[in-house]
Amino acid sequence: MFADRLSYLRSIKKKTQQEMADAIGVTRPAYTAYESGNRKPDYETLNKIVDVLETNADYLLGRTDDPSPYRNKSDHDIEFEDIIGHPVHGAFFKGYLDAPEEKKEQMRQFLKFILEQERDRKPGDRQDQ
Repeated sequence: MFADRLSYLRSIKKKTQQEMADAIGVTRPAYTAYESGNRKPDYETLNKIVDVLETNADYLLGRTDDPSPYRNKSDHDIEFEDIIGHPVHGAFFKGYLDAPEEKKEQMRQFLKFILEQERDRKPGDRQDQ
């Protein structure tokens, strides 16, 4: 499974085996052995592969079918980034990217408060319910 997923992700990223080998600091034959299943990378090399292919180790190792890279962010942080990037909703946080860190934190806390208030609300409910 590791070898198949490694080869698949490399092809999606349009990288050659030599480019991958150079990026992770191994020889091309060593990298080819990873893709053929004849050799397994050590922990450090696995981390480099994950970074280069912008994936996660659990996907490569067959523990999940989601190849998305892990984010070390809370759900609120991810949601906030999605909202400020939205063409309509993001206007509410105009200037966020240029704001000082203290102001950014205030904006994030404000949105967190709003999201917590709205979390259990169902479509059609009034805002004061």
